[in-house]
Amino acid sequence: MPQAILVNRKVIVSMAMKLYVGSLAYSVTDDKLKELFESQGKVVSATVIKDRDSGQSKGFGFVEMDDVKEGQAAIAALNGKELDGRTIMVNQARPQENRSSFGGGNRGGGYGGGHRY
Repeated sequence: MPQAILVNRKVIVSMAMKLYVGSLAYSVTDDKLKELFESQGKVVSATVIKDRDSGQSKGFGFVEMDDVKEGQAAIAALNGKELDGRTIMVNQARPQENRSSFGGGNRGGGYGGGHRY
């Protein structure tokens, strides 16, 4: 899917395709993911998503292919393939949805029931 990017007041159309890769083994690194997808074309980026606190993989990642046709070829070739003992799932990434905050207000906690005398 083409993406429009504004650079120096000019619109440039990017034909890159972002892919979601699920069911990754925790041992898979960004480099290993990139290496796997390079067999299908030029990889712009490959990122395994990690837990912000522990740094451990969350078991999924994203790969951006330089061209839509290469992205489609990667989906066809790699979806259902085994990587580090796990069968991976590859499909086109959906746009990230805005996360709504839960608003302010009291989140509970506090002092429990009535006062003790």
